[in-house]
Amino acid sequence: MLERRGKFFVAEPFFGAGPRLVVSRDRRVSVGDLVVVRAGAGRNGRPGGRATIVRRLGRSDVARDVIEGLMVDRGLRRGFDPAVEHEAREVAAEVTAGVSGGVTEGGGARGSGGGGARGSGGRRDLRSLPTFTVDPTGARDFDDAISASDEEDGSRRVWVHIADVSAYVRFGSLLDRDAYRRGTSVYVPGAVEPMLPEALSSHACSLVPGQDRLAVTVEMVIDGDRVHQPAFYRSVIRSDERLDYDRVDRIFAGRERASGPWAPGLASARAAAAALAARRGAQGALEIDSAEPEFAFDRSGNAVGIHVVAQTESHRLIEHLMIAANEQVARRLTAQRVPTLYRVHERPDGAAAERLIAQLASLEVPTPPVPKGHLAPQQAADLIGEASQLVERWAGAHGGRGRRALTSLVLRSLKQAYYDQRNRGHAGLQLASYCHFTSPIRRYPDLICHRALLSTLGGQEPAPEASWVGAAGPWSSAREREAMSIERDADDVARCFVLERRLSAAGDREETFEGEVVGLAGAGAFVAFGPEAEFEGMLPVRRLRGDWWELGEEGTMLVGTHTGSSIRLGDPIQVRVGGIEPPRGRVDLLPAWQD
Repeated sequence: MLERRGKFFVAEPFFGAGPRLVVSRDRRVSVGDLVVVRAGAGRNGRPGGRATIVRRLGRSDVARDVIEGLMVDRGLRRGFDPAVEHEAREVAAEVTAGVSGGVTEGGGARGSGGGGARGSGGRRDLRSLPTFTVDPTGARDFDDAISASDEEDGSRRVWVHIADVSAYVRFGSLLDRDAYRRGTSVYVPGAVEPMLPEALSSHACSLVPGQDRLAVTVEMVIDGDRVHQPAFYRSVIRSDERLDYDRVDRIFAGRERASGPWAPGLASARAAAAALAARRGAQGALEIDSAEPEFAFDRSGNAVGIHVVAQTESHRLIEHLMIAANEQVARRLTAQRVPTLYRVHERPDGAAAERLIAQLASLEVPTPPVPKGHLAPQQAADLIGEASQLVERWAGAHGGRGRRALTSLVLRSLKQAYYDQRNRGHAGLQLASYCHFTSPIRRYPDLICHRALLSTLGGQEPAPEASWVGAAGPWSSAREREAMSIERDADDVARCFVLERRLSAAGDREETFEGEVVGLAGAGAFVAFGPEAEFEGMLPVRRLRGDWWELGEEGTMLVGTHTGSSIRLGDPIQVRVGGIEPPRGRVDLLPAWQD
């Protein structure tokens, strides 16, 4: 951030520690601006002299500008090289021009292979099949679409259509190399840095309604809780309706009538998803409902509001259908022994499962019985899966109290998922084979799986090379972790700006908030607070007068050594805001019951 120190302008590190640099005057910037600077050259190659301003990012008191600065500070690639943009526009025009011809009318036999990657030659024509998408309200990159119908025998036939990105992004092209380097799209409040240029991600590849689009379709028959007769092929589809999660929930709740050619398919898809959910529950899959913040900005880039979006039936409908498609693709690739990237979630350690049970028991949350003796990895996975289901039921019976904290305990008992060419199964989903296939617009591993699948369908797509796939796994996992870190920190920055705005508008810096303890450390308690628990801050133990507080053995409560009082995960608590640091996404809290 640019500051004035006497006669000099100084660039002060904004997001962390670092040297202050005296900068040359530049009339394009002013005090309080966020800037990117280049250090001057000194002796022996060391920084010295005055720094030069390379780029102005915006104002340090504007949320959108600070988030932009955060992404730049983390080294995130912003924008695309002109050559990559040019290739995207060219290939979009070339492929789109060929969509209208060469389609196999009627689709031929189920499960037949695709043809060439470019255009629509040899594809199954599914444009007359009622189709819909379900996405967040503000989404622009529509990876997936759904069709569904009831069969005469009572089963449901489901078509999961995924954007055929491989038809546009050829292996080794400029587009492909750039997408590989990025690894994933990064979504931050008010912005997105896409993996692919907008000519593809928001237009040519996106399954927008009323437009012919190239897809790879996974067709499945869901009979009770069983999935059978999977078929895979290239297709041309035309989405009839762009639904969002809120609208689907209104339809499911009977507050809105579904009308149109897509309406029966939505009902069939709902029934199919319910059957798949029952299957997952019976298999002991993790049951975790998440919530994500959704921010509102004004035209100047100020964060003006926040809403917590909870997972609902509409979210779960899409989740279950996508998981089913991912599993079927992974099973085929395993059977065909085609090099690909699997989504691996290794089974947990027995000690981690036993610790989770002890933690839940310390909070008087119901737990499953622990088998005697040493827990094998599969037993540990089963135990944690059953515990997660009990946690959801317990939290639901208590009005949601403790769900966030308890879910965090469950997740910390598990190993981190990653990408690997070796199929080691997915413990969280309790599946022997699993991959990411359904989001190729925004995740590069999904594009790898598309190419691998298409190589098995008798077309022209070559199978990925095993040595290349082996290197792509760790790279993709690292890019995913980086993206998640940026997204999490950007959310925290935006929260701070919204909270600061609220306190300023209310004119009461001493406002008391109802909160809930969602995390604990030796230094204090992490508290979610606000009407929707949309804010989060740290209540340091040094602010809690009258006792000496220590973290309990299980890490689920802070205990006062003198009074025996405790602060437990999930406890309600009243707090006030002591300080806000937007660049660090940090909120310091005070106990409301102490002056």
